[in-house]
Amino acid sequence: MNYFHPLYTDISAPERFTYPFCYEPHPLCRLAAQEVQQELKCMTLTEGKMFGVLVVERPVADDDDGNRIGFLAAYSGLLEGRNDWPYFVPPVFDAQQPDGHFKQEERIISALRDDSQHDERRRRSQELQLWLFDQYRFLNANGERRRLVNVWQDYHCSARISKKYPLPPGGTGDCCAPKLLQWAYSQGLKPLCMAEFWWGPSPKTEVRQHGQFYPACRGKCKPVLTWMLQGLEVDPNPEEVLGQPHLGIDIVYEDEWLVVVNKPSGLLSVPGRIGTYSVATILHERYPGSQLVHRLDMGTSGLLVAAKDRTVYAALQQQFTNRNIQKTYIALLEGIPVQSKGTISLPLLCDPINRPRQVVDYERGKEAVTDYEVIVNTSASSSDKSMTRIRLSPHTGRTHQLRMHCAHSDGLGCPILGDELYGHPADRLYLHAERLELTHPATGERMTFELPPDF
Repeated sequence: MNYFHPLYTDISAPERFTYPFCYEPHPLCRLAAQEVQQELKCMTLTEGKMFGVLVVERPVADDDDGNRIGFLAAYSGLLEGRNDWPYFVPPVFDAQQPDGHFKQEERIISALRDDSQHDERRRRSQELQLWLFDQYRFLNANGERRRLVNVWQDYHCSARISKKYPLPPGGTGDCCAPKLLQWAYSQGLKPLCMAEFWWGPSPKTEVRQHGQFYPACRGKCKPVLTWMLQGLEVDPNPEEVLGQPHLGIDIVYEDEWLVVVNKPSGLLSVPGRIGTYSVATILHERYPGSQLVHRLDMGTSGLLVAAKDRTVYAALQQQFTNRNIQKTYIALLEGIPVQSKGTISLPLLCDPINRPRQVVDYERGKEAVTDYEVIVNTSASSSDKSMTRIRLSPHTGRTHQLRMHCAHSDGLGCPILGDELYGHPADRLYLHAERLELTHPATGERMTFELPPDF
């Protein structure tokens, strides 16, 4: 079956291949995605799914119709319980054949239901999983082939990480990107650029926006793609590109014990994987020994408090633990919430496959509670979408709490404008820490700081 879909366009190919974990889709990928989406509209789908496109170049010998540029399409995992849809490339390994070893052994394991058969069931399940891993042999652009477990263990080579993740999680290798690259390499096609998008309703546990482009997952795909991209010239990681202007901070309040600053959107609170320049480093240079008491996401602006010594830090931390520090945020939302005032309680858990994304998990998630009140909303005009200005008051301080509570369907169902993880990109994340109330750790005075947003 021919999975190559020609692209009839004069758009030039990029000089380097896509860095799959942080990218802006190339125009060729957007064009390919539009064609895939037209195909999806003709299918009866009941689930949301991640789809991917890989723009490729055929060898001259295969250029029998005057067009060497085209694309391959794929979906992650199974689509409606199948992995044999004709428009999309096949999986790296097909474990769904009814008479294949995997399905036969799976049926045997399922029949081992007695308590006395528990050990046998466990042993056979582990052996079957190892057998399945061994069927995945990944190619790279150098023409080399390697077993999944070897790829995984070479990537997680440190003793601490390898002990925690000795084997890949189930489903590794079944995402869009590995499928697409594997088929391209096996057919002698040259990868040019790649993109992935979500199509359909969002899962109940997480937030995915219909039609939105997303990076490849880091948990399952980064070890595999690090191997598969060897031999390709790949774009640098945009998050690590040097030369970005250093943003400054404004001092809102200062005394001999603490300092309150205004963090601009786009500046890290503390050094992280994408850079070392941060509010914490700026303050440490000015006030050696100072420590931030809490953090704001890189895209969030507003009030941050830092302690100038460890005693003040411990006292302020205790106030956070006891929930004696009150914070209020202002945000702009895409859309209009059903209710103008209320409380959201959705327990959150970090998604280990897609850090730092959070998921709603009612069994294992940590309590996360937010009060909200609509300030003003505007109806959609001919050029603008409906927007809501809202006040958010968190009772807890979970990672991405406000962003998830606004975007998730069990919350407000209206993502914060500019939220690339749970909503749609904009010029910034429209979330601002406007108000901070605390008890001064030295004087005992109750203090309130307010700083309105610039949006």
